[in-house]
Amino acid sequence: MRAVIQRSLKAKVFLGSGESSSIESGLVVLLAVSKEDNLSVALKMAEKLVKLRIFSDENDKMNLNILDVKGEILLISQFTLYADTKKGNRPSFLESALPEPASKLFKAVTEKIIEKGVKVKTGFFGQMMNVSLVNNGPTTIILDIDSKKEKV
Repeated sequence: MRAVIQRSLKAKVFLGSGESSSIESGLVVLLAVSKEDNLSVALKMAEKLVKLRIFSDENDKMNLNILDVKGEILLISQFTLYADTKKGNRPSFLESALPEPASKLFKAVTEKIIEKGVKVKTGFFGQMMNVSLVNNGPTTIILDIDSKKEKV
């Protein structure tokens, strides 16, 4: 499972139809599920997202997590994070999970984060979306959790 995490002052994801989901201060997380991922990986990803200390404390050190700052998470599925561009000029997405298992694991991450006490909004799984955000910092972190190293 792979995530691109951006600290944000505000963010919004919307469809062409005008339907949208938005947060105020918090994290925008673009999340990709690989074909090798399982529930253990999803739960570890959720834990990591909640505990990740990338918000500044009173000494301007990255020492606070999303719970500490009472922030929100905008979680957006993005299978393209597993793009393989090693051969040719057209990316391959063979490492990305198929929609059904990806959707289940995405939902598991969402539910676990909510269970931990964080307000979560999501994008629109499997849809073409537009994302708007004010990146705070800018702070952007890439997080990989290798399914091969996680116990099933």
